Amino acid sequence: MDPARREALREAEATGEAARLGQSVAPDGRPVTSLIDGVRIRPAVTHPDERGTVTEIFDIRWEFDDAPLVFVYQVTIRPGQHKGWVMHKRHADRSFFSLGAIKIVLYDDREGSPTRGMLNELVLGEEKRGLLYIPSGVWHALKNIGHTDALFVNCPTEAYRHDDPDKWLLPPVNDVIPYEL
Repeated sequence: MDPARREALREAEATGEAARLGQSVAPDGRPVTSLIDGVRIRPAVTHPDERGTVTEIFDIRWEFDDAPLVFVYQVTIRPGQHKGWVMHKRHADRSFFSLGAIKIVLYDDREGSPTRGMLNELVLGEEKRGLLYIPSGVWHALKNIGHTDALFVNCPTEAYRHDDPDKWLLPPVNDVIPYEL
């Protein structure tokens, strides 16, 4: 649920009266909410034909990110399940969402960040494919909100270190992030 809708529902619950929903998208369809500092989304173009589809995931020429491609892995999430909260201190995630429907929740708790305390809620997957850049230090959680397994491919900016994982975890409900998965 987008933040504007969530806030309107909170207002309605608090007052017991209907609350007016504010603008959530511009006339061209772009969201009017801003993203956490450093977060980027590159919508993907899917080329269908009678055989299937082709979707480009990452191309250094897009200048989406200048870090080299050093490690790639695929993740699935079963319907109704979630992964996170997780945060990385050394590397950024570059995740491409292509199958299913995944709600991605981001929370900025970085010292000195101009968007510290900001929360983003995004939905990406087969109906809205895209490449998402999550900077180091930003907490994130993913939830499959569809009815089939969801899939994404991650291309972090650092290869996984089995002897020293860059993975910091919080439970789904915690005192740091003001959000319930």
